[in-house]
Amino acid sequence: MPKMINLMVACAENRVMGRGNRLPWRIPEDLKFFHEETAGKTIILGRICYQTWPRAREDGRRLIVVSSDRSLEADGVRVAGSVPEALEIAETLPGEIYVTGGERIFQEVLALDRPMRLHLTLVHAEVEGDRYFPEWRHLAWREV
Repeated sequence: MPKMINLMVACAENRVMGRGNRLPWRIPEDLKFFHEETAGKTIILGRICYQTWPRAREDGRRLIVVSSDRSLEADGVRVAGSVPEALEIAETLPGEIYVTGGERIFQEVLALDRPMRLHLTLVHAEVEGDRYFPEWRHLAWREV
């Protein structure tokens, strides 16, 4: 049986989660929660998310970057050419699997028929941006 996939995202009411390769807000408590929750976990993320997350390689995270750029491989960083390949690698690593973005990665993962948990920080605002979290409200989620 495949491992549970945890999606970790913060987005605004209009689903915006990024602007200019950055978060369009600053919420220190949420950032702290994000770093604590992902510490020591296997993380699947896109190239831009990896390159713009200064602490990605800290705290024992096992990173799998979805990219065609193999030069990103480093100690603690694997590169996968696709989301299915990233999940295949993640299944061989210990612990939980977290997906932390970006937009295309979330789209592909949400389309899978796998057990998943959504860790969502919903920012109660309409925010301008250029990256969106896919619509999730129609999916069979159970809020806890």
